[in-house]
This record gives sequence, C-alpha cells and structure tokens, in this order.
Amino acid sequence: MGQSIDELQSEKLFNLSLIIDHQNLLAIGQTPTNTRLIAPLLGGSFVGSRLRGAVLPGGADWVMLRNDLTMLIDVRITLRTDDDALIYMHYTGIGRAADGDNARLVRREPMLYPETYIRSTPHFETGAAAYTWLNNIVTIGNGMRTADGVAYTIFEIL
Repeated sequence: MGQSIDELQSEKLFNLSLIIDHQNLLAIGQTPTNTRLIAPLLGGSFVGSRLRGAVLPGGADWVMLRNDLTMLIDVRITLRTDDDALIYMHYTGIGRAADGDNARLVRREPMLYPETYIRSTPHFETGAAAYTWLNNIVTIGNGMRTADGVAYTIFEIL
C-alpha cells in the first residue's frame, strides 16, 4: 500500500531562527498597491538532522503590508553550514494573527505558534556537493514571532 495522491507527507528538515534588526527597519511607505517595509536580518541559526549552521548577516524580509495588516513576506538569506557550505534560501509566504488582530504583528509583539498564521514556501540553491539535494525538494515552513525575530520549522514534502 503506497502513498495516496490525497495525502501529504512531510519530514522535519530543520528549525530556523532569524534575528530582525528592528533598529534599522526601512519603511518605504504607502505605494500604489501596499505599504512596503524592509526588515534587515542580523543573522540566526538553523538546526536539523541533515544540516545545521548559521544564518549570515545581510539578508532581509521585503514585507508588503496589506490594508488588513496581513504581511506578505519575501525573505532572502544565506545559510552557512557547520562544514562551511553556503546555501541561498529564499521564501515567500503570509503572516497574520490567528485571531485577526494583525496589528500585534505590525507592533512586532512576540506571539506563540497558536496565535499566528505564518506560513512560507522556502526554496534553496547551492553548489556544495553535499547539499545539492536541497536544489530539488519542496519545503513548507511554519513560523511564529519571537522576542527578537521569527522562528520557523521547515518541513520537506516527501
């Protein structure tokens, strides 16, 4: 008996923690389609059974803030594994409060996982031979707001 097309199976790839540079948040302001913010990232870490390491400083989240204060996220970061491989990670997604009080997210309040709906679709690019398998997988992230940024669990869809 095999997997059904009506089922989705996943396996935890890694936990990701990002530190947002709140002091240098760039408010582009109201544009013709939304409010645009750029949130620089100071770094972070990732830990999983097949890879682990640090998030390098210099990435950012190019946030589009809708009128209902739902955030459309567009994050680009560089991962450096413990064995010194570099991996580009890009994800888009959506962030909103589970109870509809999206202003809490905009105020950057820490929120537990059940209080949020932060979901993303990460993609990876690397030339490091040990990690080229990342170039060919589909992943989904569950996130939550933390005191200094955001935390995700990234799942590989099997």
